[in-house]
Amino acid sequence: MHPLHQLQSAIIPLIQRMYQHVFTREDIPLSPTRKEFTGDYTLVTFPLTRAAKKSPDEIAIEIGDLLLAECSHLVTSYNVIKGFLNIEMQTSVWLNYLQELSADALPAFQPRNERVLVEYASPNTNKPLHLGHVRNILLGWSMSQILQRAGYDVVRVQVVNDRGIAICKSMLAWQRFGEGITPENSGKKGDHLVGDFYIRFEEAFKQEYASWQTTEEATALWEAHLLNQKEGEPGKSREEFFKAYKNSYFNEVSALGAEAREMLVQWEQNDPEVREIWKMMNGWVYAGFDQTYAALGVTFDKSYYESETYLLGRDIVDKGLGENVFYQEEDGSVWIDLTAEGLEKRSSSAVMVRLCT
Repeated sequence: MHPLHQLQSAIIPLIQRMYQHVFTREDIPLSPTRKEFTGDYTLVTFPLTRAAKKSPDEIAIEIGDLLLAECSHLVTSYNVIKGFLNIEMQTSVWLNYLQELSADALPAFQPRNERVLVEYASPNTNKPLHLGHVRNILLGWSMSQILQRAGYDVVRVQVVNDRGIAICKSMLAWQRFGEGITPENSGKKGDHLVGDFYIRFEEAFKQEYASWQTTEEATALWEAHLLNQKEGEPGKSREEFFKAYKNSYFNEVSALGAEAREMLVQWEQNDPEVREIWKMMNGWVYAGFDQTYAALGVTFDKSYYESETYLLGRDIVDKGLGENVFYQEEDGSVWIDLTAEGLEKRSSSAVMVRLCT
């Protein structure tokens, strides 16, 4: 039975007993609780004032208390806002309802002889899966299940972003600060351990950048900015200026940034030591991802890896730049503008990985 009908069936006899009056479902208007309030369903108590001879708030509190006392298997809490009784249902009610739905015989759909690719998850190997990933994963998996039930030939894939400067940051931090730590000797989930080193790199970079801002070089840069500022242009504080300069510092000045970029170059040149660290740490991450996927109950038919497609993607980007399909920002990054199609601007790396699959 739908949770709404269960709640109505529970409330009606309670109210009839309380107020010695016969009520129908139409007399007990329940509606989904507005998103700004806590609850699943809301009962408007104003229509009950004549029978109860009490204020809407008093009626709401009486009904809420009785529901908690006698229907705790359905209701977990309630709150009252100006005569509106907001009722929160037990999680078990929703789970049982979903199980009932899944057990019902659904109509058989004929095969459509049409293949559909559903991509979801698409994580980076420098950090663990977070809540945004989980939302994406569950939406993708659910969509794939619905499409499959509807008769489509569904292929479930993920695109793993397993190379690049962010991955090198984690690798460099492990080299510098790891002291041989592994998931096995630390007892930590692999993707979480690698994510810790990504954070460790950012902390070290933040300290380096803060220290550099006190140097004569940084002061000269700030003073040059003040001299070159156009008349009437809104001025930036020193703090705002260096916040905006952070990426330029990383790419042009930072010793840590230079080491991370050099590691990326070494990776692209197949340096044995760098590649070995990369394989080891990615292996930790994949083991951690697999634990999460198993807990969520999702699988993939195929995994694509950026490390296997980036060279092909680079050729496509070069061609796209020549044909003005892509454009280049001042920092050298390449983008495609899809706003005319109702989408958004996307970096070429995000587009290319999908084209290459």
